Amino acid sequence: MEFVHLHTHTAYSLLDGQGTITKILDRAAELGQTAMAITDHGNMYGVIEFYEYAKKLGIKPILGCEVYLAARTRFDKVYELDKERCHLILLAKNNSGYHNLMKIVSAGFIEGFYYKPRVDLDLLREYSDGIIALSGCMFGPLSRRILAGDYDGAVRYAEKLTEIFGRDNFYVELQDHGLYEQTRLNSGLIRLARQLELKLVCTNDIHYVNKSDAEYQDILMCVQTGKSVDDPDRMKMESSELYVKSGDEMAELFGHIPETVRNTVKIADMCNVEIEFGKLHLPRFDIPDGKTAESYLLELCLDGFRFRYPNETENADSPVFKRLMYELDTIKSMGYVDYFLIVRDFIKYARDNKIMVGPGRGSAAGSVAAYCLTITNVDPIKYDLIFERFLNPERVSMPDIDVDFCYERRQEVIDYVNRKYGSDRVCQIITFGTMAARQVVKDVGRALNMSYAAADAVSKQIPFALHMTLDKALVINPRLKQMYDGDPAVKRLIDISKELEGLPRHASTHAAGVVITKDPVSSYVPLQKNDDVITTQFTMTTIERLGLLKMDFLGLRTLTVIRDAVDMIEENHGIKIDIDHVDFSDRGVYEMISKGKSDGVFQLESAGMKRFMTELKPSTLEDIIAGISLYRPGPMESIPMYIANKNNPKSIKYKHPMLEPILNVTYGCIVYQEQVMQIVRELGGYSLGRADLVR
Repeated sequence: MEFVHLHTHTAYSLLDGQGTITKILDRAAELGQTAMAITDHGNMYGVIEFYEYAKKLGIKPILGCEVYLAARTRFDKVYELDKERCHLILLAKNNSGYHNLMKIVSAGFIEGFYYKPRVDLDLLREYSDGIIALSGCMFGPLSRRILAGDYDGAVRYAEKLTEIFGRDNFYVELQDHGLYEQTRLNSGLIRLARQLELKLVCTNDIHYVNKSDAEYQDILMCVQTGKSVDDPDRMKMESSELYVKSGDEMAELFGHIPETVRNTVKIADMCNVEIEFGKLHLPRFDIPDGKTAESYLLELCLDGFRFRYPNETENADSPVFKRLMYELDTIKSMGYVDYFLIVRDFIKYARDNKIMVGPGRGSAAGSVAAYCLTITNVDPIKYDLIFERFLNPERVSMPDIDVDFCYERRQEVIDYVNRKYGSDRVCQIITFGTMAARQVVKDVGRALNMSYAAADAVSKQIPFALHMTLDKALVINPRLKQMYDGDPAVKRLIDISKELEGLPRHASTHAAGVVITKDPVSSYVPLQKNDDVITTQFTMTTIERLGLLKMDFLGLRTLTVIRDAVDMIEENHGIKIDIDHVDFSDRGVYEMISKGKSDGVFQLESAGMKRFMTELKPSTLEDIIAGISLYRPGPMESIPMYIANKNNPKSIKYKHPMLEPILNVTYGCIVYQEQVMQIVRELGGYSLGRADLVR
């Protein structure tokens, strides 16, 4: 029987939905379902991931949200009167409805948050265009009134919702999870729908994938509420029917009222949202009168070129000038002129206001244009850095300029950007904490009412390592595997933990990410509040895929320390140091680092790094750069060869003579991604753009 799920909670209904988006949609595909909705509690965190994965599986994505309706208005926040709230399902019919849904959900967080993000009838009335509403579960506004014996109140509320959304876009929702109250409730809802001539629809309140997953969702609820499974007063789902059911199962449940099943398909046919990826929505930079963005960028770059490269000529005879012109052509053709002007502007503001700015981070340091604009302070020509690693015309992607600022004054730069572009067009970005291996074992242990010591003993057997999982830990640590095989309680703890591992646990604000948009941010993405900071509901990677300008404003304590040191030296010794022009050939500095005396020196202060530096005995800045690059997983295996070759240059062997000019700076070792690109270009004959794709 053809049926469409229109009431689906994924893992983005935090610590409530147990099924991940991929698992839920995979199950829908197994059942041959052709469409499905996402309706997480009060948020739209997962809609883009859901949209993309559903499309990949050939399933029509229906984008929605189960919003919380305030008892009075969204602005009323008195506990005795406003602690209660109702649920209402909203589904976007079209792109207009999708944008209105974002406005509703954003206002729920920014204006209506009181324990939960709440909306009200005024908000629904303002943004009802393009939206289909379902009356909700047992906590819906009609259901609450009917269960409380207020049938007439339910009728009046249904009339309000019908007036807001229109008779064709408001459906009375029936559910059957085997609960006694639902039998009585559904009779009242059917009576109401017949009386008001409203259409009925059936849904299943999905919180997990398979019926057998009910136990895991129960544990998840315990984690959310801080209770254990043994607590009789805890919040609990009283049914194990909240899974992805087949059309036949739903048809059997609602065989006495078959139009409810047919109407799910009808609603799915009405919902047609198309999301566009890759189209840029960059803000416009205010250009001085009489100039275009392109001519202004050229002017600024030429001024910077004369300052940075005083011995170079402004013609094709100069390879540096030729490189600059090539970069500007690429920047223009890819549509990033305003991007460079925006970054240059806020960095100029920082420098003009004596806010410490880092010399350059990541691939942006490979741009001569960025160097001429003083976005970076590293000469890419001197260090053989490659522009195509930063901006490749053969690999269309957003440029990524991460900027370090003094930790104490970073917010001043963000405030400047807010003033310049408008606070409604500048927003910080969300990130999600997840239930990582060690943490999930502790959480599940508490939920199972295990002693802290018992759960902690298991947790401590999980190695500290990047991307560690419970499956990996069981392979790596024989002691953990022994505990798992020998103790049924530990086996149950780990088995349940594996089912919850990796689920999002909480939302927070990304340490650095800021988005700047042409129109108000809520026109492109839903928003929310985290500790009084307004953030997007979409993560950094999603923001980029939607063509929005994302920048990293990083607060770096090291810059604050350098600032304080420079100020103290001038105050106490009368010596003024220009940190942008320090002597990189000072022998005393290299001797100090070679002796391991590098406490407090950024990236050289860990015990392992100090040991490495005492063996390496760096004598140039390039040695330190290479050391930092080598001291990470992967290239670490080249460290012994690098040290041996540095101390005995005659032992260096190249597999081909053409490798020598590329690898001689790193004593015959491949250390940098730029070297990979150069090798592919020189030996393989690739363009730098193609070489970057190989990288």
